[in-house]
Amino acid sequence: MSYGKFAYLYDRLMEDVPYDSWIKLVNEKHAEFNVPGKKLLDLACGTGQLSIRLSKQGYEVTGVDLSEDMLAVAQTKAEQNGVQIPFYLQNMAELEGFNEFDIIGIFCDSLNYLETESEVKDTFKRVHSHLRSDGLFIFDVHSIYKIMQIFMNQTFAENDEEISYIWHSYQGEYPNSVEHDLSFFVLEEETGKYDRYDELHFQRTYPIDQYESWLRECGFELLEISADFEEGPPGSQAERIIFIAKKRN
Repeated sequence: MSYGKFAYLYDRLMEDVPYDSWIKLVNEKHAEFNVPGKKLLDLACGTGQLSIRLSKQGYEVTGVDLSEDMLAVAQTKAEQNGVQIPFYLQNMAELEGFNEFDIIGIFCDSLNYLETESEVKDTFKRVHSHLRSDGLFIFDVHSIYKIMQIFMNQTFAENDEEISYIWHSYQGEYPNSVEHDLSFFVLEEETGKYDRYDELHFQRTYPIDQYESWLRECGFELLEISADFEEGPPGSQAERIIFIAKKRN
């Protein structure tokens, strides 16, 4: 899944993304599990919002994304914020060519953009091969509840003076998958007219125990499963499932 025009609108449309909660989580788990270093890979880094924040927290961050447009935005923002972050164009399921990291994160439900089971397992294998011994793997996914009960067959819309959108979500080809049909209307200041951009996004998730099984199969020890940045196991209406795993020796 790659982004087109959406890459340049992403930050304005996603202002409610819980970046501060992610920073708090990464810092807490880094301390709790005694991770010796702060070399961190931000997989599916998007426009670099988390990469930049993590860099300012003292992490040695590398960013990887599948979208050239997202990376172009991320590079510009990093320079504007005075941080040096190398960004690379790669598919997370084909990750290669890096030295080992202390922490690898796939944040903001980015794993759900992988279409097939084999892509998820390939990603886990690639992450495992790029982690140091006892390194942490942190990622989150949409719950089945969120896909089927919140997204499915729903329409979301916003009417803003500069950017408006209509977002239809409907059943995807695979079980527990959804397709998001997005139309954006963006005000062009020079003309005073609105330009329309259309994109189709796909997301798919799996039962929690399936993720657990794949992690163990790929050489991870599962340390913790939580939801929605709260302590304790996920409830039946949890929306964001967060996994913390360690590379087995």
